[in-house]
Amino acid sequence: MQLLVWLWFAAVADGGAAPRAADEVRSPEVHPDGRVTLRLRAPRAARVTVAGEWSHPANTPEPLTRDAQGLWSITVGPLEPNIYIYVFDVDGLTITDPVNPLVKLRARTSASMVEIPGGKPWEPAAVPHGAVEIQTHQSQVCQGLRQVLVYTPPGYEKGRTRYPVVYLLHGNNDLAFGWTMAGRANLILDNFIAEKKAVPMIVVMPWGHALPFGARPPAGQPGNNDVFEDYLLKEVVPLVEGRYRVAAGRGNHAVVGLSMGGAQALQVGLHHRDRFASIGVFGSGMTRADFEARFPRAATGEKLDLVYVGIGKEDGSRAKAKELSETLNGHGIGATYHEVDGGHTYPTWRKLLVETAPLLFRKPAARPR
Repeated sequence: MQLLVWLWFAAVADGGAAPRAADEVRSPEVHPDGRVTLRLRAPRAARVTVAGEWSHPANTPEPLTRDAQGLWSITVGPLEPNIYIYVFDVDGLTITDPVNPLVKLRARTSASMVEIPGGKPWEPAAVPHGAVEIQTHQSQVCQGLRQVLVYTPPGYEKGRTRYPVVYLLHGNNDLAFGWTMAGRANLILDNFIAEKKAVPMIVVMPWGHALPFGARPPAGQPGNNDVFEDYLLKEVVPLVEGRYRVAAGRGNHAVVGLSMGGAQALQVGLHHRDRFASIGVFGSGMTRADFEARFPRAATGEKLDLVYVGIGKEDGSRAKAKELSETLNGHGIGATYHEVDGGHTYPTWRKLLVETAPLLFRKPAARPR
């Protein structure tokens, strides 16, 4: 099917002509002032638009202009230094930028990325780097083959030190690779550990779609987040603790997530306060009524070291995120609420991880139970 789509696109783009030189079209072109020019050769297309995370609201389609040779282009910005996801729409077909090798894989409709450099914490630097490993395993809970990404800090392989661990969860329509491919979590940790802004830690990034993507369970059956909670506790945590040097004690365990992953982090963290002492929720919220129905015993249990609720100022979940923070505080669960510029996008979640990483595991760890 994917081959047929690309054959169709090739016919629309080049009219069946011989392949053109790969370097004939340059896209994206990042200008010194932060503007970005995107180009797409599609002589037979009637309409081409681009949807990018830079627009307000995010991912609003913007039309490209066609020249006499059938080259479509648009210049956007100037943009704030960050990494932005975008896709083209060619006569109703959503595609990645064909000449841009920087691809963001997703569960559906993969996309392209463009980076505006500017000395940000997610940019590669001349510092010691950790490793990211892929652990593949057969899941009984999810009934299939699963992949878990695990970041270990610089120097991990040379010592015997045990490290705190954060389970870092992605959002809807994403993969386990989301936080490294687009979020740059490993580079943020590399840079912060080198600058002593964050403690060395292990970061575990599982695939959050415990049910097939888009599947709706029958009435009365567990939903995706409930199955994921089971999967994380019964299979991912034992896998990680069996293969990596994880420090004991709930004070050395955190769960953080964005959007769908933020809801999962809140659920796992509040349901298992005997195992996790820190929770981070990005781009997600909940009304007081929904919270109290979902977590009827929220006021009981172990005291949490950190509960961080972060949101973009243009995120549609902003009101619910603020209400969640107020509800948590109303139940005696001290929550830190923070807003940054941006919408429901990775540029926002990247900023929130930059804010949260230095706060993790700063309190004395609880003794092993």
